[in-house]
Amino acid sequence: MYVIAPFRLDDRVAVVTGASSGLGARFARVLSAAGAKLVLAARRKDRLEALARELGDALPVACDVTDEAQVSHLFDAAMKRYGQIDILVNGAGDADPYAAEEEPLKAFADIIALNLTAAFSVAQHAARPMLARGRGSIINMASVLGLVGGGLRAVPGYAASKGGLVNLTRELALEWAGRGVRVNALAPAYFESELTAGIFANKKALEVIGRMTPMGRPGLSHELDGPLLFLASDASSYVTGQILAVDGGYLAH
Repeated sequence: MYVIAPFRLDDRVAVVTGASSGLGARFARVLSAAGAKLVLAARRKDRLEALARELGDALPVACDVTDEAQVSHLFDAAMKRYGQIDILVNGAGDADPYAAEEEPLKAFADIIALNLTAAFSVAQHAARPMLARGRGSIINMASVLGLVGGGLRAVPGYAASKGGLVNLTRELALEWAGRGVRVNALAPAYFESELTAGIFANKKALEVIGRMTPMGRPGLSHELDGPLLFLASDASSYVTGQILAVDGGYLAH
C-alpha cells in the first residue's frame, strides 16, 4: 500500500489541454483512474463532452490555447467548478512537415505560437492559483526532437518549439521551485497518435524507427502512463526542472 499511495491523485484537480484525442485523451483517462478530477480542454467540444461523460467527474471546456481570452476562460471555469488546480498537462500541439528551405514563415510562426507561446500562456494561468496555494505540478509535453535533431521527417518549427519548451520548463521550474510549484516535461520519442499516424502507416518508417531506437521499436501508448503519473503525483515531490525522456534509449547514443 505504501508503494502505491504516493501515485494516487485523490482530491486533486487536473487540467489537460489537447484532451480531445490521442495522447491527451489517454492522459485524461490515466489521471482519472488515479483519482483526479478532470478539466478537459481542446477545440473539439463534442469529443470533450463524450470523454467527460465517460470519466464522470470531468468538466469539458472548448478552448483554442492560442487565444489568451479562451485560456483565461478555461481556468476561470476550472476554478469556479472545483476551487483549485493541482496538475496541468500542457499537451496541445502540432507539427509542421516542411523542408526547412521550403517552409512558409507563417507556418513556422503558427507552430511556435501553438507549441511554445500558448504552452507558456497556459502554464502562466495554471501557475497563478497553484502559487497562491503553494503547491502544484505542471507537466509540459516536449519531445526528443526538442533535445536532438535528425528525426524521420523535416519538422523545423516543431523541433524549434520543443527545444524552446525544454528550456522554458527549466526556467519556470527555477522561478517557482521555492513557492511549491514543480515544472517538468515528458519527452517521448515515437509513439502512435494522430500526430504520428502517417509515420505509423509507413512500413519503411517503422523499420527506420526500429534501427534508430536501441530497444528496436516505437513506444506503446501505455508506456507513458507511469511517467505521467510519476510527475503528476507526490511520488515526484522532490523532482522539478527535469526532462523525462521516454524513448527506448533513443537519446543514449
